[in-house]
Amino acid sequence: MPPLTSYRLTEPPDSPGDDSDSDVDLDLEELDPSNSLHAQTSRFLRLNTDPEQRAPRIALRNFRMGGLRRPANRGRGYGEPGRSRDGDGNATGLLDDELQAQRYSDGSGHAGDEAPLLDEYAPRPPRRSFVTDRFQNFAYIRSALRLPSFMSSANQQKNDKGIADNIEDDPSTSRVVAVGLPQSLPYPPNLISNAKYTAFTFLPITLYNEFSFFFNMYFLLVALSQAIPPLRIGYLSTYIAPLAFVLFITMGKEAYDDIERRRRDKEANSERYTVLRFWEPDQQNIALRPPRNLNTASLRKASRQPLAKRDRLSDIREEEEQLEGRGRDHLSSSVQEIRKKSRDLKVGDVLKLGKGQRVPADVVILKCSTPEGAQAQAQSSGTAESGPILVNPLQNDVDQIGSSSTHGGNPEPSNQYASEGTSSGEAFIRTDQLDGETDWKLRLASALTQTLPIEEFVRVRVTGGKPDQKVNEFVGKVELMATKQNVLSGQSDESSIYGGSKTAPLSIDNTAWANTVIASQATTMAVIIYTGPQTRSALSTSLSRSKTGLLEYEINSLTKILCALTLALSVVLVALEGFGSTEGNIWYVKIMRFLVLFSTIVPISLRVNLDLGKSVYSWFIQRDPGIPGAVVRTSTIPEDLGRIEYLLSDKTGTLTQNEMEMKKIHVGTVSYANEAMDEVAVYIRHGFIGAPHEKNLVTPSSSYNTTGGVTATRTRREIGSRVRDVVLALALCHNVTPTCEEESGKIITSYQASSPDEIAIVAWTESVGLRLAYRDRSKITLESTETGKTVVQVRILDVFPFTSDGKRMGIIVQFHEQLQHSPPGLDSGEIWFYQKGADTVMGSIVAANDWLDEETANMAREGLRTLVVGRKKLTYEQYRDFSTAYHEASLAVSGRDAGMQRVAAEFLERDLELLGVTGVEDRLQRDVKPSLELLRNAGIKIWMLTGDKVETARCVAVSSKLVARGQYIYTVAKLKHKDNAQDHLDFLRSKTDSCLLIDGESLTLFLTHFRVEFISIAVRLPTVVACRCSPTQKADIAKLIKEFTQKRVCCIGDGGNDVSMIQAADVGVGIVGKEGRQASLAADFSIEQFCHLTKLLVWHGRNSYKRSAKLAQFVIHRGLIIAVCQTMYSIAIKFEPEGLYKDWLLVGYATVYTAAPVLSLVLDKDVDENLANLYPELYKELTSGRSLSYRTFFIWVFVSIYQGGMIQGLSQILTEVDSPKMVAVSYTVLVLNELLMVAIEITTWHPVMIMCISGTFLVYVGSMPFLGGYFDLDFLLSWGFLWRVLAISSISLIPPYAGKLIRRTMKPPSYRKIQGI
Repeated sequence: MPPLTSYRLTEPPDSPGDDSDSDVDLDLEELDPSNSLHAQTSRFLRLNTDPEQRAPRIALRNFRMGGLRRPANRGRGYGEPGRSRDGDGNATGLLDDELQAQRYSDGSGHAGDEAPLLDEYAPRPPRRSFVTDRFQNFAYIRSALRLPSFMSSANQQKNDKGIADNIEDDPSTSRVVAVGLPQSLPYPPNLISNAKYTAFTFLPITLYNEFSFFFNMYFLLVALSQAIPPLRIGYLSTYIAPLAFVLFITMGKEAYDDIERRRRDKEANSERYTVLRFWEPDQQNIALRPPRNLNTASLRKASRQPLAKRDRLSDIREEEEQLEGRGRDHLSSSVQEIRKKSRDLKVGDVLKLGKGQRVPADVVILKCSTPEGAQAQAQSSGTAESGPILVNPLQNDVDQIGSSSTHGGNPEPSNQYASEGTSSGEAFIRTDQLDGETDWKLRLASALTQTLPIEEFVRVRVTGGKPDQKVNEFVGKVELMATKQNVLSGQSDESSIYGGSKTAPLSIDNTAWANTVIASQATTMAVIIYTGPQTRSALSTSLSRSKTGLLEYEINSLTKILCALTLALSVVLVALEGFGSTEGNIWYVKIMRFLVLFSTIVPISLRVNLDLGKSVYSWFIQRDPGIPGAVVRTSTIPEDLGRIEYLLSDKTGTLTQNEMEMKKIHVGTVSYANEAMDEVAVYIRHGFIGAPHEKNLVTPSSSYNTTGGVTATRTRREIGSRVRDVVLALALCHNVTPTCEEESGKIITSYQASSPDEIAIVAWTESVGLRLAYRDRSKITLESTETGKTVVQVRILDVFPFTSDGKRMGIIVQFHEQLQHSPPGLDSGEIWFYQKGADTVMGSIVAANDWLDEETANMAREGLRTLVVGRKKLTYEQYRDFSTAYHEASLAVSGRDAGMQRVAAEFLERDLELLGVTGVEDRLQRDVKPSLELLRNAGIKIWMLTGDKVETARCVAVSSKLVARGQYIYTVAKLKHKDNAQDHLDFLRSKTDSCLLIDGESLTLFLTHFRVEFISIAVRLPTVVACRCSPTQKADIAKLIKEFTQKRVCCIGDGGNDVSMIQAADVGVGIVGKEGRQASLAADFSIEQFCHLTKLLVWHGRNSYKRSAKLAQFVIHRGLIIAVCQTMYSIAIKFEPEGLYKDWLLVGYATVYTAAPVLSLVLDKDVDENLANLYPELYKELTSGRSLSYRTFFIWVFVSIYQGGMIQGLSQILTEVDSPKMVAVSYTVLVLNELLMVAIEITTWHPVMIMCISGTFLVYVGSMPFLGGYFDLDFLLSWGFLWRVLAISSISLIPPYAGKLIRRTMKPPSYRKIQGI
């Protein structure tokens, strides 16, 4: 592990004057009881003065008593003005101090954005004079009290004005957080909000969304027209009720969905957390300290009278004497645990988190302790400061390497804390809801705060960058100031009155972001640095949006055509009359009345039928036994499931189970897999059976029997030795920690690490006989699984963790030759360097060989994740030289990482002994391979977007058959300059059958500089694999494909990091799995297995689209045919805008007499499920949208015109125009025609369809006696009525049916071809 950045240990306090000065604090109110002064000071500090978080008091003793309490001045009197108290150069010292503290215009001691964030290695100025030290804090008070302008620099005045004007948090600058104290700037509340609407915006937004469709706007205008008497035709409810019904249903669904989102948000925001509240040491149980009775007359003159006044000094002496008995062990604060709701948490709050708790905001970890450690600490809290406050937990072997005593690479807990039983500052977190990775990640408390008593947290200041979306990056620092007041004052590192602050760097390893979960048993103390909308999780999640299906847009376009047809027809009819006006009817009023009469051409029932159909499809999906657990959360887009052309899938937990299994190991001459692993176990059992002496341990140089037989051949002995060496290397070279948990009264040991590969390997070493028994930062203990005895014990000297750049992980260990508690000297035990990594980097590090490349290629073809293992023995002198050089490189300000890597390469990574190659398999989800193949055959192009490593993504793409056998994988990684990007694009353009494997960094460069060119090439490739993708990048890719191709995009994932992608897609599918329910809750459709997606798309999606297309065309046909009848009637009565079917006839036709049969089409299916899965090419046809196109639309228009003309024309010819007989005949034929047309179009009959058609016919016949106001009832009982109805119906139906049969015979559809096979 690369050493943590070291920091300077200050000397222990050398006098009582070095303790915290908070014990003699005075409230700001005591300086001047007037409101003006308090208001000025509060405005400067920007502190919240409410009782829960009252402004901290300024320690006046910082400047008035600092020198008196030092040993040299202890005997000096108080009332001797001018004697070393104010110094000879009083004003000069004050201004010097101010200039030192206010080096930059912001007053923070930092040079703004251009200054390095980590300045702990900047050269320190020489120790300042005693006078300067004593007036450091007085400079701060002077700035707070607004001294006259002649005593304030221009920079300070500018800074004061800037702070006063800009009280809001500026995210463009670094953030400085005072731990446990009120902050100087306001930050957003810690609220989670996924709601789309508020009480005030719900109606405006939903109404706008509804009437943005021309369809609904048209009917709104028609309904409003009925409020004008000359335009009114029939019942007003005929036009108002359908529109109101549609709006009520749609808005009700939106309201219900938003209420559910608010309910889930409320649950998360109301979750309670333990927060540490810091009080003054003697003020834990009261909110405000009663003011002391000091001489207020002198206080009013404090800003302009010198401090040498006798009455002022007497107050100081009185206060000092009262607190003299407390001694130098007085703590900076008292701590009280309180419970707060998540929404009430603020920046600076210190959280106490336990196992299983969700982290409510972005935090920096300050302290981790096991329950035993916490108890020991509580018991010893009374003597918490008996020793130095800060103890370096990372100390080297001082005796062996004198100059490297502060080298951070040798983790070894200090004896003080080891004896108390506290942990070494480690905690594990689960980040599955953030980056999709289910493995546990190790997080560390900073060494600066880990050993600090909790009461001293108020002296800590944390600096971090501005809020951003980078979940894998963080750069900051933590400072331990001399006093709490120094934290509040914002002084720079050098400004502390007692020798400056102590500083340590912070990285991603010291953080836990919001929505991660504490996974280990340790109690974790952490300070909040980002809240609410500024957390990494919130910034990486896009806002939810309302989704509208493609079918809706297509119908909207057809509606515009129908509306234009209606307008044209109305104008033509009035024009044929010569635009004449009759009494009470002007020509333009006639046009408006015709528009209302022909409004059935654009039927409002179309929207009602489609919405009911969507509900039916959703019901089918949720009740399908083939996809148990399926949930439809967005019921407005089921038809889009049948139009998908691009599928963007997450990897971890979606395609894979994220469960690793060691499948194969190769040791150079022989390979072991499956049952052959038993032979490895035999070698290990004999190789680690133990030494002749009980206390002796096994080392790599031990020559114990590894074969168990005296007659073993030399070759077998060599193989046994190699197997023992590679298993030992795998058991030691990792970052795995064994954890013990009690379940049902039993102690269960499990392994935790940041990589599931490592867990799989360590679990395998246990299965073959070598168990990882104990691991901390300083040592590893291995046991034999057969005997249970310790067989290997090593001291960890250095750990080099895996990085995406290095692609390897290494460790330096010193072997114990005998069981012992204290580590041996570095010159008394074997020192070995072990390393494992990807074959691409390890090939040049290990010694020359002739089998590595071939074997790694073989494993890669099997879809296994390969790791090459090597080792190297180091002498004491070699390690000492390396340690010294490595420590020097770690202290470099610039190029630190590169320098440390150069040292490791020079001293360690040369000619390693190649031990073997491991092959680990990431188990795929059930039926992933056939599912991906079926989706590809259905014409869907599949992209895999993952946050995982390039090598891992490649292995999964091969093993899942996402990449076909023999298909070329073109890799683009670490592309930093756009100069080379064009070459990659040219290659891909010439080889469009290859698979593109690209990392997030290169993807960002392409999308920034070659956006259109890149996406135009990528969408033509059969497969694209993008790794190291952030959640935002995933969403951007989905949006880009949608914008460029105008095709339907489906995104599927199972983690919180997939939410943005799911919401950006046309169809979002969430998988409920190990990574929680966040993706499932945000998705439009929720399933439990990836293989369920095939049925969701190929079966339910196809059926939903085809049924809705047929349903929409039938409803349009039903409206058009009655409009044609109205047109024929208007022509017959000399172009007058009078209604043919009025009142109930018009309402009944669209509801009671035709609605059920037409709606029953949602039960129709052209093929059964088995055929749909067997021939996924049927799905491919739907993507062209042929089921509902302009071609099919105009075919139905012509059919409607023919049938409407025949029905009304023949009815008028065979009966009298404008008579009840004509209305009875035409209306009856119209209803029968619609029922029979439904029967003709049905492909597969369902009992419900038969009931709907026959039942509706019987209802119509039964209602005819009640239609005497419209029909001639006597005529209905005559043979003349019957033969006219039969004749006209035959003429209306036979030609369209005959045309359909001929077309089906000449050019049968695909489903007919399949049914004939």
